[in-house]
Amino acid sequence: MQHNELRWLVEHLKAVGLVAGFASGLTKLNPAFRNQSAVHVLMTTIKKEGFAALYKGATPPAVGWAAIDSVLLGPGRNGPRLTLLAHGTAGLLSGLTSAPLATPIELLKVRLQLQTEKSVSDRQFRGPIDCTRQLVRSQGLMGLWAGFSGTLLFRANFFYMFLGFEACMRGLSKLNGTPYEPSVGVANLISGGAASLCFWTMAIPFDRTKNQMMSHPYPLPYPESPTIKRPSFISVARGIHVSEGVRGFYRGLGPCFIRAFPSNACAFFVYEGIMRALGAEQVRLLASQLFFF
Repeated sequence: MQHNELRWLVEHLKAVGLVAGFASGLTKLNPAFRNQSAVHVLMTTIKKEGFAALYKGATPPAVGWAAIDSVLLGPGRNGPRLTLLAHGTAGLLSGLTSAPLATPIELLKVRLQLQTEKSVSDRQFRGPIDCTRQLVRSQGLMGLWAGFSGTLLFRANFFYMFLGFEACMRGLSKLNGTPYEPSVGVANLISGGAASLCFWTMAIPFDRTKNQMMSHPYPLPYPESPTIKRPSFISVARGIHVSEGVRGFYRGLGPCFIRAFPSNACAFFVYEGIMRALGAEQVRLLASQLFFF
């Protein structure tokens, strides 16, 4: 009976985690700013392409991040409370696990965002479906996984997000019983935002390299034959270092911070809130007791 009950609890946590992760992914859809200064890119994009261009390439993330976060966040948080290192390791493994799903989504987003023509009819790709169709036709199905090694290295940095979130939550819990004690929701917001800063500080060199791998051979037109030679992660990273130095890997870090703090704060807030609303906290407590006794 105890084994059956434990099995049910674990399955319940997984199901709740998938729902909460799916919802958290939907909260992270924001405009993307790339290259030069954030203000320059913002003003140039609006002037040249209109305000709606800030959301260009938003469809793949809107659909994909919900699915990715259900994989990233859904399987975790089972059993007794983990150590900080274990939380980080869980983030690392979750990031690597979600990479196969994330790569095509990131690739479509990059390809669509690089199109600067204001009129859709003037663009090579008229949307994510058309982009997918052209890529598969010209480069085969595996063409959708260009830059996969970069995605793996980038998403491995979820180690720092998971560790940072748990460390911040534990630090804020020390304020319990004091006049400065935050509510659980506020603690989730603060910890989620802080964790995103940890993540992007470590991950942005890999993100910059990954995006350049996926944009190849931009600004040249994309070839319509499968003979395109995809650059390796090392060759792209070496090119960035030669042309821009170490600072080149951190270009765009400021806009990442501005975007990531509120979006990830909300994502963790939604995730934790749904977990609590669906009774996951009580299930975790009972599950931990069953693990120990």
